[in-house]
Amino acid sequence: MFRIDAVPRLARTLLGGALAALLAFAPAAVAGAAEKVTYLLPAPAFLPAFGPWMLAQGKGYYAEEGLEVEFVTARGGVDVAKQVGAGNAVIGGGIGDTPLIVRANGIPVKAVAVLGGGSLMILATDQEAGIDRIEDLKGRTVTTMSYQDTTFYALLGMMASVGLTRNDIDAQAAGPANTWKLFIAGEADAMAAVPDWIAIAAAQGKKMNLFPADAHFRSMAQAILAADDVIAGQPELIGKLVRATLKGMRDIMADPEQAARDYVKAVPQHEGKEKAMEAVFRLYNQYVYPGQETLGAMDAERLAALQDFYVGQGIVRERVPVEDLYTNRFVE
Repeated sequence: MFRIDAVPRLARTLLGGALAALLAFAPAAVAGAAEKVTYLLPAPAFLPAFGPWMLAQGKGYYAEEGLEVEFVTARGGVDVAKQVGAGNAVIGGGIGDTPLIVRANGIPVKAVAVLGGGSLMILATDQEAGIDRIEDLKGRTVTTMSYQDTTFYALLGMMASVGLTRNDIDAQAAGPANTWKLFIAGEADAMAAVPDWIAIAAAQGKKMNLFPADAHFRSMAQAILAADDVIAGQPELIGKLVRATLKGMRDIMADPEQAARDYVKAVPQHEGKEKAMEAVFRLYNQYVYPGQETLGAMDAERLAALQDFYVGQGIVRERVPVEDLYTNRFVE
């Protein structure tokens, strides 16, 4: 458990010779070389959670790979997986857990990179509510984005680790905005949060205890998803997208202050909020991004244990081979 007793100041304002020859002999080909790619995200691209992607776009990492990427918002990670599996986009974003949720339903997608060794979900509790252990959630009101979201499944896993079930709490499916708004207003004792919402709450003066999910239940960070046929037929394209996105993640890990400045340049909606974005990035660096020997690699044992939980809870109806759920070929 971690305590947030005081709001950091930075959180308060939240809210070539060979090339020359190529250009000389084939200028038209080079000028038109960028490959257009539609990249589906589970939520709006301007959210700080998508910092690695926006940095890769803004700093030209996709362009360096010869790609012109357009980001399109879907209705959550499961919808992304369905669209990618149906061939409506070659690439998409979800959570590392997502393939095991959808694969049993015949949606042929894999995780091709996982952005961090931690869990995206962090349980935030109001310090004044006296929730000092996961067991203290019994009888309390907890907000979550939805009952079908992987952050809620991570909450269930955390509770199961101490013998609690969904029936032991008053879980409120509040949507992505009201999850943190109700918590800040004192209408909920806790929230199944992501770092973005924790930074918002901290900026509003909320004093919190933080319980990273993977200390109790090893759910996963965000992931890059692709369909089997695209992985087999266009491996070079997938490799380019993975490399560029991981470069954006590396920038945040190496220097969150500079990354925040670069991010705000790439995402005008956050103009003037550099310190606030830095606060979010530092939370990702602390809780989500660390813990991978190879950046972007899936932990197969962790994934297998997650599948056991999902099957046991009836969230998915049957097991599938773990090796069908991911590939590390693009990060090794």
